[in-house]
Amino acid sequence: MRIIRDFQFVDPKDRGAVAAIGNFDGVHRGHQSVIDLAREAEPQAPLGVMTFEPHPREFFAPDAKPFRLMSAEARASRLEKLGVERLYQLNFNAALSGLTPEAFARKVIADGLGLRHVVVGSDFCFGKGRAGTAEDLKRFGEDMGFGVTIAPLMEYSEDTVSSTAIRRALSDGRPRDAANMLGHWHRIEGEVIGGEQRGRELGYPTANMSIDGLHQPAFGVYAVLVDVLDGPHQGSYHGAASVGVRPMFDGSHPNIETFLFDFTGNLYGATLSVGLVEYLRPEMTFDGLDGLLAQMDADCTQARSLLATL
Repeated sequence: MRIIRDFQFVDPKDRGAVAAIGNFDGVHRGHQSVIDLAREAEPQAPLGVMTFEPHPREFFAPDAKPFRLMSAEARASRLEKLGVERLYQLNFNAALSGLTPEAFARKVIADGLGLRHVVVGSDFCFGKGRAGTAEDLKRFGEDMGFGVTIAPLMEYSEDTVSSTAIRRALSDGRPRDAANMLGHWHRIEGEVIGGEQRGRELGYPTANMSIDGLHQPAFGVYAVLVDVLDGPHQGSYHGAASVGVRPMFDGSHPNIETFLFDFTGNLYGATLSVGLVEYLRPEMTFDGLDGLLAQMDADCTQARSLLATL
C-alpha cells in the first residue's frame, strides 16, 4: 500500500484511483462496506481511501478528551489488510479546513488526486464549516468529471454503526457489542514500555502499554487476545489485561497491562495488539496483597475459560 500525504504533489501512478472518503476511525463494518462499494465501482482502478491526519476533531479541539479508537499507524495497517492500495492520508491543516466544499472537490479530489470515482456515506459532510453534503459532492462530480456513490448507513441493534456508537459500547464495558459493529475485536496497539515491575514481583509479569491519545474503554480487567507483531516472540496468545490507573498502588495515569498466559520471555520494545474480548470486572482495591492475588487468580481462570470457547 502506498501512502500519499500531499494532494498537491501526486505521482502520476497514484492518480486515477477509486477512493472511499472519511475518517475511518476504527475501520468498522460501515467503513468496510464503503470500501467494498469503492472496490466494486471500477474494479480495474486502484482501490484507495482518503482520510485525514490529524483527525479534524483533534485539529479543531486539540485539548479535548482523547477519542480515537486507533492510531494512524493501526488504521493504515487495518486498511492494508482490506486490500487498499492507495491511502491518501492528507495533512489536515488550516488551509485544507478553509476550503469551501466546491474548492475541496475541485482542488483536492479532481485536480489534486485525480480520483475517477469516490464513495462516501450518506451522512458525509465536507468543506469549510462542514457545509457540503454527499448530494453536493455528487453534483460537483458531474461537473468536474468524477463519479460519486453514496453509501447507506449500516444498522446494528438500535444503533447506527458508527465510531461514536463503538466508543459508547467500550465506555460501557461492552466489548462484544463494539466488536459486532467493528467486524473485529477492538484492539489497542503499541510498544511495550517499562513499568514498575510490580506484576513480576507478584508472579504476574505484565506487558505495559500507553493508551495516550486513545479513547479509554471502561477501566477494569478484560479477557484478551494478544498478537505480538514483531520480535523473537512474534505470535498469538491468550491473556488477561487491566486497563486503568491501578488504584491499589495510587496510580494516576491510565495504561494497559497485559499478562500473557503460558508465556516466558522479554517483550520490552515489541509491538503488541491487544484485542478486548470480555469485560470481567471493574477496577478494585483490596485490604492487602493476598486479596489482590486471589482476585488475579480468579480473573485469569475466568479469562482462560472464556477464551477457550472462541
